[in-house]
Amino acid sequence: MYEREIVKTIAARMQEPRRFLQIVIGARQTGKSTAVQQALGKTSLPYILEEVPTHGESPDWVRAQWQRARNLIAGGEPRALLVLDEIQYVDQWSTVVKSLWDEDARSGIDLRVVLTGSSATLIQDGLDESLAGRFELIHSPHWNFAECRDAFGYTLDQFLYFGGYPGAAALVDDEQRWLSYINNAIIEPTIANDVVGLSSVRNPALMRRLFYVGAPYSAQEVSYRKLLGQLDDRGNTATIAHYLDLLSSAGLMCGLQKYDPKLLRKKASSPRLAVYNTALMTATYGQLRKYLLTEPDLRGRLVESAVGATLLNRAAAEGFEVSWWREGNDEVDFVVSQGLQVTAIEVKSGRVKRTGGLVAFVNRFPRANALVVGSPNVSVEDFLLGNAELFF
Repeated sequence: MYEREIVKTIAARMQEPRRFLQIVIGARQTGKSTAVQQALGKTSLPYILEEVPTHGESPDWVRAQWQRARNLIAGGEPRALLVLDEIQYVDQWSTVVKSLWDEDARSGIDLRVVLTGSSATLIQDGLDESLAGRFELIHSPHWNFAECRDAFGYTLDQFLYFGGYPGAAALVDDEQRWLSYINNAIIEPTIANDVVGLSSVRNPALMRRLFYVGAPYSAQEVSYRKLLGQLDDRGNTATIAHYLDLLSSAGLMCGLQKYDPKLLRKKASSPRLAVYNTALMTATYGQLRKYLLTEPDLRGRLVESAVGATLLNRAAAEGFEVSWWREGNDEVDFVVSQGLQVTAIEVKSGRVKRTGGLVAFVNRFPRANALVVGSPNVSVEDFLLGNAELFF
């Protein structure tokens, strides 16, 4: 079975002396549970592995699993490991985990703990509330082109169209089954369980329509007011912005903001929509999806979405920000920034578009670097394979 790089990271953390809780976080169907199970196969530690059985599970369930793991040590093992999958489904999970972790620290019990979670919002809320200084995050991003090529033999066009969900790879020869899987096993459960079910969403129907309306617009700037018009629902721009943040936390779709060192202007700008996985764009495109790879303008949007998804998934692990930029008719597809390092990225994908945006950006921000994806120096394929430096 194919092993991602995070398997080595998880296994190494399991073997380290008890120091921090390890929390594996990522969108639904990115292989978190599989990676943890593969890591367990690389350790000699005795362990307890359990998945939270129901939404709204009682904290007592955590206490029971924790005691089972403690019993391994009481039975003569010098150390043991507890792995709890989808911890966000436990009510007040961070409070009970903090209490039990601190009890073990005071008692000198060498119980290492790995937690996984799909809802970034709920996980982060718990970490901010209770577990400061006690944890490390291990990000499980969507699968990239290199992983899909090595694991499933994907071509570039297959990756662009079908995206990077490992569970759907076996279905690419039957597009209707593939579409059903993406919608029924990924999109709908993510919205219903990881967003609406675990966050403050006053209008779940609006949230769902926002995703299905927005995903086909990936790689395009869409004003909040235009989104409201498309949704044909009573609401306001603050609601749409909030719902985009929630969809982003679940690894579905985000609204990239315009790059500007002045944060207030950045937050006030119209978003450029971006999916975290091009499968989400393909699955929501309707009858025009059959032209996504062949019609130049549509292919261009798909390629730009793949580049954007690659950047968004790398950003979570590597700690940089992703935005975009436009002034007048000058536009840059993506801007990545990390401290004082800034790189403007233009994607050349075959469709006709204005040029000169990179020059205008560098004139406006002289310390910035420029990168053209789809040029002789950096092809689209090389960029998606990870063969291009973002900061130089």
